[in-house]
Amino acid sequence: MKKLIIEKLSRIIKNKKKLEAKLNIKITNRGKEIFIDGKPENEFVAEKVIDALNFGFPFSTALLIKEEDCEFEIINIKNYTNRKNKEQVRGRIIGKQGKVLKVLSDLTNCYFELKDNEIGIVGEPECIKNAQDAVIGIIRGAKHGNIYKRLEKNQVKEIGDLGLRIKRLR
Repeated sequence: MKKLIIEKLSRIIKNKKKLEAKLNIKITNRGKEIFIDGKPENEFVAEKVIDALNFGFPFSTALLIKEEDCEFEIINIKNYTNRKNKEQVRGRIIGKQGKVLKVLSDLTNCYFELKDNEIGIVGEPECIKNAQDAVIGIIRGAKHGNIYKRLEKNQVKEIGDLGLRIKRLR
């Protein structure tokens, strides 16, 4: 049984039945604490999904962690810059009307969410590394055009099916 402390409890409670059905777990809560009970591998995946929901990702995006074997990573802005004005750094990441985040999302095939001084990334393991490098480059002050050029040059190639993944009916 895993115990998590959740800030956005209402989002978890609202989707409790769906989460339990999709993740094969049992969720109970007491105050801001959530208890996850199930098989260890299901608990591990459920913890990642609930962390993504708590971070601010939409329900459908958080469930990609389970359904499409995506990963959830968090980058702390403070680890990569010494600037006092963190708003300016967040502004560089967001861009005018969210344009930078949209372009990064399109080029890396990942989903981004910004919360305080942290950036959450949900994406396939092959794509996460490019997304992290791009965000860290922007935090450190690299030009956006250079970041985009590097992402276009280093696009992750589609991996052919070697017969190892389980085929799903859609």
